[in-house]
Amino acid sequence: MKIQTDYFYGKEAEQIAFFKIPKLLFSAPEFKDVSIGAKLLYGLMLDRMSLSVMNGWFDENGRAYIYFTINDISEQLSCGSEKANKLLFELDDEKGCGLI
Repeated sequence: MKIQTDYFYGKEAEQIAFFKIPKLLFSAPEFKDVSIGAKLLYGLMLDRMSLSVMNGWFDENGRAYIYFTINDISEQLSCGSEKANKLLFELDDEKGCGLI
């Protein structure tokens, strides 16, 4: 078998890029009722977090923050704004599982 060693051009490079989702979201009992969509959204948010850290986006308490609008979420997950809000509520600290 020959390994592909050619360069990737433009959007081709995205075929080897991945989102990371913590395994704990699938194995810990406290996350068993969190939907797959919310878990995927959390992975997208973690991906954006690394960009925020690189850009130095920290609040007054030293916590990194992200910009991820309802429209951005809807576009990324191919869903409506109502569904995007529902997924955020699942992850919310007060209304959901406490991840955000």
